[in-house]
Amino acid sequence: MNYATQKDYENTKDDIVESHGLKILVDPKAVFFIVGTVMNYEETELASEFTFVNPNAKGECGCGESFNV
Repeated sequence: MNYATQKDYENTKDDIVESHGLKILVDPKAVFFIVGTVMNYEETELASEFTFVNPNAKGECGCGESFNV
């Protein structure tokens, strides 16, 4: 996941998904792998981070940033 600038939105071939006031760029090749994924922003005493729950994932790495289907 990366942050995007306005220029990124204007010059993209990615799909733009809008929800709850956020715009997210998604590579069209990745759409079928992330269908149904829930993205949350969580704040704890140790971290502030985006978390993802992907019902298609068969396994994840230890840090949760990568998954396989």
